[in-house]
Amino acid sequence: MKKKIAGVLTTVLAASLFVGGNVPVTTQVGSMAAESQEDEDTQADEAEAESGEDTQSEVDEEEAKVAADPEDQPAAAETPEEEAKAEKETQKREASEDTSSSTLSDEKALLKKAKKLAQQYDYTGAISTLKNNWKFATSDKMQEVAAAYMKKRDACVEYPLEKITHIFFHSLIVDTNRAFDGDSDEAGYNQMMTTVSEFKKMLQIMYDKGYVLVSPHDMAVVNDDGTMSKGKIMLPEGKIPFVLSEDDVSYYHYMDDDGFASKLVIDDNGDIKCEYTKADGKTVTGDYDVVPILDSFIKEHPDFSYHGRKGILAMTGYNGVLGYRTDGAYKTGKNLQDDQKAFLKANPDFDYDKEVKAAKKVAKAMKKDGWEFASHTWGHRNATTSTAAELKTDNKKWEKYVAPILGKTDMIIFAFGADIGDWEGYTSDNAKYEYYKSRGYRYFCNVDSSQYFVQITSQYFRQGRRNLDGYRMYYNPDMLSDLFDVSEVWDSSRPTPVPEM
Repeated sequence: MKKKIAGVLTTVLAASLFVGGNVPVTTQVGSMAAESQEDEDTQADEAEAESGEDTQSEVDEEEAKVAADPEDQPAAAETPEEEAKAEKETQKREASEDTSSSTLSDEKALLKKAKKLAQQYDYTGAISTLKNNWKFATSDKMQEVAAAYMKKRDACVEYPLEKITHIFFHSLIVDTNRAFDGDSDEAGYNQMMTTVSEFKKMLQIMYDKGYVLVSPHDMAVVNDDGTMSKGKIMLPEGKIPFVLSEDDVSYYHYMDDDGFASKLVIDDNGDIKCEYTKADGKTVTGDYDVVPILDSFIKEHPDFSYHGRKGILAMTGYNGVLGYRTDGAYKTGKNLQDDQKAFLKANPDFDYDKEVKAAKKVAKAMKKDGWEFASHTWGHRNATTSTAAELKTDNKKWEKYVAPILGKTDMIIFAFGADIGDWEGYTSDNAKYEYYKSRGYRYFCNVDSSQYFVQITSQYFRQGRRNLDGYRMYYNPDMLSDLFDVSEVWDSSRPTPVPEM
C-alpha cells in the first residue's frame, strides 16, 4: 500500500526572479520535505585520487599541446601572495593522498600527478609538485612541463563572480515506470525531480559548452579576522564556472519502492556508489544518483572540475543522512513517524551505532573526494515563516544529529528556497541571520529563477539557485537556454502536462 506522509510532497514558496535589477517577481518552484516530526520532538533525545594509467606518450602529448599554445598574453595573473596561498592549499589537499615517498621520487608518477592538477586548472599546484621534488633540478622533462604549465597559468583570466550560476537537483529518478505510476506521489516527482537520463545529458551538454564546477568557497573566503572577501577564480578563456547542489540526500522513507536509489555506499574499489533496489527486488550497486554519476563523469572529464571540486549536498536529518537512519529517534524510539515505526519493525536487528559509523565513513570519503555538505535544516523548515526561536531549536538538532556525521559546515541551503531576508540583503537587526551567523554559517543559498543572483559582502556570501526539474523544463525552457536546449535532454517517459504548482 502506498505510504502517505503529511507534508512530504509540498508545493512551495517562491523563488524571486529579479527584473530590472531590483524588482522581485515571484514564481513558484518545487521542493520535497516533511516537517511534522519537528514540532512533536521538543524534548532532548539521546544521540549521536584516482589517476588513470596514463602513458609517458600521453604526458609528452600534453606537454606539446600546452607548449604550442599561441596565447602568451598576461591576463589577471596571480600575485605572489595569491600564488603562495594557492600552493599552500594544494599542498594541504595533496597531503591527504596516500602516496609513498618512493612513488613521489619517480619522474613518471610526478608528471602524472602534475598533469591531473593541471587538468583541473590548478597550475600552481602542478608546478609546485614538480619544482618541490629533488629531481626537478636535473630533469629536463619536468622543467619543460613546468614551463608549459606556467604559460597556461599566465593565460588564465579572472571570471566575474557575479556571473556564476548555481543549479540544483533532488534525488534522481532511476525507474520512471515506478515513479510515474499514477499514484499520489507522481505529480510531485514530475514537478520536482530529474531523471537519470536527463541529468546525464545535461552534464554532457554543459561540459561541451565549457562549464566547470566550482564551490562557493572559491567565490568568497572567510578571513582570519572573521570578515569575508571575494575569491578569485582563474580559468582559461571561454570556460564558465558554475555551482551544483543536490537537496535532501537522505533517501526518505516515502521514496521506497518508487524507483530511486536508497543509500550511498563505498564499493570494493573505494568509490562512492548507490544502492538501488530494482522492481524485481534485487539490490544492486552503481551510478544511480547525482553523486556517483558526477564522480564517474569527472573521472572521464577531469577538466569539468576546478581544483577537484564536486557538488554540495544540502542535508536534513529527521530521516537520517545519505540513506542511513541516524536520527536520534531511531535509537530512542520516541516520537516516531509511522514510516519510521514500519522501518524499525521490518529491521529488528537494526544497530543504531553501526548505522552512524557507516554513515560517517561514507561522508568522510566524500569530503576527501571534493564533495561538500550544507545544512538544509534538520526538519526541512521554512526559514521565512519560522520564527528565530523555531530555527534555533531546529539547528540544535542539526548540530546534535547531523554535524557529528557530516562534519561542521558554514553553508546553509534553505529548504523550500525560503530565505531569511529579502533581495536587498541581511542586516544586523535580522534575528534569524544573527543567530545563524553566531553558529558559524557564512554562506547562504535560496532558490531564485534568475540566471545569476550573487551577493558578497564583508559579512556573508549569498547565492540564488536554479531548479533543473520537470516543472522548470516544461514551463520555462527558455530560462535554461544558457545551460542546454530542453528538447535535447527531456525524458519522453515523463507524463505531460507536468502538473502546475
